[in-house]
Amino acid sequence: MKVAFIGLGNMGLPMATNLAKAGHEVTGFDVAGVTTDAFGRAATGPEAATGADAVITMLPNGQILRSVADELIPAMRPGAIFLDCSTVDVDSARAAAEQASAAGLLPLDAPVSGGIGGATAGTLTFMVGGSEEAFTKAAPLFDIMGQKAVHCGASGNGQAAKICNNMILGVTMIATCEAFALADKLGLDRQAMFDVVSTSSGYSWSMNAYCPAPGIGPKSPSDNGYKPGFAADLMLKDLRLSQQAATSADADTPMGAAAMALYERFVEAEDGKGMDFSAMLPRFEKRGRSEG
Repeated sequence: MKVAFIGLGNMGLPMATNLAKAGHEVTGFDVAGVTTDAFGRAATGPEAATGADAVITMLPNGQILRSVADELIPAMRPGAIFLDCSTVDVDSARAAAEQASAAGLLPLDAPVSGGIGGATAGTLTFMVGGSEEAFTKAAPLFDIMGQKAVHCGASGNGQAAKICNNMILGVTMIATCEAFALADKLGLDRQAMFDVVSTSSGYSWSMNAYCPAPGIGPKSPSDNGYKPGFAADLMLKDLRLSQQAATSADADTPMGAAAMALYERFVEAEDGKGMDFSAMLPRFEKRGRSEG
């Protein structure tokens, strides 16, 4: 395919590079003027999008997505795929999809899981909203950029799946960190706690695959000074999106709201900025009950 890739940051650049390596004709554009020898670059987004079979965007937020959609959609040819891989609010994803559909395009919202490592290795998971026709047509691109693509239903449902999943992740990581801090104060050995919880009803991805306690369980960012695999700043972004969606949908999400408030304090008022989201554990270690 002839592919335009808009947004060549830490995620977009390796994703676009993998498409080019697989033989697709890729033209990229980024406002920061990213340079690469892996594929061609355009002077503007509309220039990259003109005549493309698929336009892929990887952008910071919904406001920017709406602005970029306004620029790109008039330049795209009818029948082309408009594939947004950003993590944005559901309302913006659906607004961009409606605009693209009205122009005769095939829109998909497809936020990803897997981080920079997954983008580089081509092992991302895509959560995809949009029509079955668009999903089928984009499948070869998903196969190159990732290892799994799940069709979640209509436009916006990819974003819905991502933020619901990450709301669970944020809540369970906080609970896991709280439990380790409590175990410490009760004199329970961390390894013993892990051995019990990881094989009992407290089992979770946060405990079993991404344990926040250094030296316990599989290797994770806690074993590397909490340098981010998934930054606390990004968890805060996703929790804010979950609460924005909950407000829009009139959904009661008290645990999601509490997790958002804790990550806000951690990132914006404490020392969590630039740390992995599992660095909540040393935060709780240092605090007593009256400091909660």
